Amino acid sequence: MWSDMQQFKADFFKALAHPIRIRILELLAHGDKSVNEIQTLLNSEGSAVSQQLSVLRSKNIVSGTKEGKLVIYSLRDPAIIKLLEVAREIFENHRIDTISMLKDLDKNS
Repeated sequence: MWSDMQQFKADFFKALAHPIRIRILELLAHGDKSVNEIQTLLNSEGSAVSQQLSVLRSKNIVSGTKEGKLVIYSLRDPAIIKLLEVAREIFENHRIDTISMLKDLDKNS
């Protein structure tokens, strides 16, 4: 019923469907980070971060490399950065449309 590509996209976007996971990807877009660095930057507890990293790893969105006692995480595909930028553009477009609609409502009130 669904093509392999459609299924991949659905699974991929499901893996992104959490604010912490998106924030982790935004952080990793600026360079590789350890779990501790990610936790500190997110001001979040370790179990929550580890759980979200596990989801991203399971879908091959991030990879972890052991360096001594640390695991350093990185984006598996730099195209993720483009995807995050496009999502930001879409957000801005929606925000501009909403502001414009509110101004029109104020004029007509």
